[in-house]
Amino acid sequence: MSEILIDAEHLGKQYMKKKAVSDASFQIKEGMICGLIGPNGAGKTTIMKMLGGLVLPTEGKITLFGKTSENELAKARGRMCFMIETPYAKENLNARENLEKQRIQRGISDKSRIDEVLKIVGLPDVGKKPVKHYSLGMRQRLGIAIALLSSPEIMILDEPINGLDPEGIVEIRELLLKLNREQHITIVISSHILSELSLLCTDYIFINKGRILQTLSASELKAVCREYYHIGTDNNALAEKILSENLGLTQYETERDGSIRLYDGFDDMVRISRTLYENGVTPTTLCVNEANLEQYYMNMVGDSDAEHNKSAELSGEK
Repeated sequence: MSEILIDAEHLGKQYMKKKAVSDASFQIKEGMICGLIGPNGAGKTTIMKMLGGLVLPTEGKITLFGKTSENELAKARGRMCFMIETPYAKENLNARENLEKQRIQRGISDKSRIDEVLKIVGLPDVGKKPVKHYSLGMRQRLGIAIALLSSPEIMILDEPINGLDPEGIVEIRELLLKLNREQHITIVISSHILSELSLLCTDYIFINKGRILQTLSASELKAVCREYYHIGTDNNALAEKILSENLGLTQYETERDGSIRLYDGFDDMVRISRTLYENGVTPTTLCVNEANLEQYYMNMVGDSDAEHNKSAELSGEK
C-alpha cells in the first residue's frame, strides 16, 4: 500500500473578505502524478503555496510525511521542491552558473549534482549562453533542474507547461514522466490544459471557486468518461421512456440540454432508431462520442454552479 506523503484536512485560506480556498481535503500518495484541475482563480496556486509554507492556512491542517508540527513541517519541506509561478533564474548567468549559485545557497556539497540534473532535464550542452537568450521551454527545464538539485521526493509544479508551444509541452510531459518512473518522484501539477494532464496524471483533484469538487484516479476517470451514443430527438422525454420501457435499456443519462447519453445497445442502433421513430419520436442526432477531461470538468463545474446558485437563492444570498 502506497504511503500517504501529503494529507490536507479541511484547508481554508481567506484574504480579507475573499475566501480563496474553503474546506479542502485531499491526500497525495507515494508515486502519484496528481493533477490539480481548475480555471484561473480556482484556488490551485493558493493550495500549492500552503503546502510550501509560503502562505499559512486560515483553517485546517497539513501533514507532510506524517509530520504536523511547525518545526517538523519545515524539515519535511526540505524533502520537497516547489516551482510556483515563474521559475527564478539570473538572466545574465548561464544554466550551470545559476545551478552553482543555487547549490551554494542551499548548502548542497555534491558539485556533481549539477551535471546530473542538467542531463536529466535535457540541458547538458547549453554552454555559456545566458538565460536571457533561452526559449520558454529551456527556461522551464532549467527551473525543473533547479528544483531537482536537492533530490526531492515530491515536486509541486504550478502551470509548468503554460505558454509552451506543442513541442515544448511534449518535452516537459516526457520529462515529468521520466522523473516519476525513473527517479521515483511524486508529482503534484496544476494546469488549465486539461487534455495534456489526461496524458500525464495518475490521479486528479477537481477544483472550482476554492472548493474541491471531486478526486478521481485515472482508472476511475476513464470509467466515467467511457464511450457513449449521443441521441438527440424532437421529444427527448418520450425518447427516454421508449428506451426504458420498449427496449429495456437502462444505461443512459440525460444531458442538461435534454439529449441522451446511451451507454449500451451500441450493436443495435438501427433497431433503436426505428423503435423511436415508430413510437412518434424523430431522432435528430445519432453519433458515437467519448467524454474527455474537459467535458467532464465542464459538466462538473456546471453542476456545482447550479447547486451553489440554488443554495444562494434559498438562503437569500446575492
